[in-house]
Amino acid sequence: QVQLVESGGGLVQAGGSLRLSCAASGRANSIYATGWFRQAPGKGREFVGGIRWNIGRTAYADSLKDRFTISRDNTKNTVYLQMGSLKPEDTAVYYCAASLAVLSRSSTDYHYWGQGTQVTVSS
Repeated sequence: QVQLVESGGGLVQAGGSLRLSCAASGRANSIYATGWFRQAPGKGREFVGGIRWNIGRTAYADSLKDRFTISRDNTKNTVYLQMGSLKPEDTAVYYCAASLAVLSRSSTDYHYWGQGTQVTVSS
């Protein structure tokens, strides 16, 4: 079993930055890739970006890749989502998810999920 714990959410002004963390435990060595998703009020779950644990290759939503950066610290079993130039439309619950097989843009390919952390961007 894989457990994921997210942290770092909060309230930030437009134009500011925020860093989210996702700490993996349990059978963390079995993780192939970790993805970040977000869900805003009235919207579905959207792919933000992801990273392969082994080689660090990343993937991003095209609309976010200029502002968001994903990194990892293998020694801490932790993945980070650095968000900059935040906009009110970035307001959402952000989720960390783990896949044992692929780095995917689809939420259905991830079977382990964190509890989510709220990010609110004010005008």
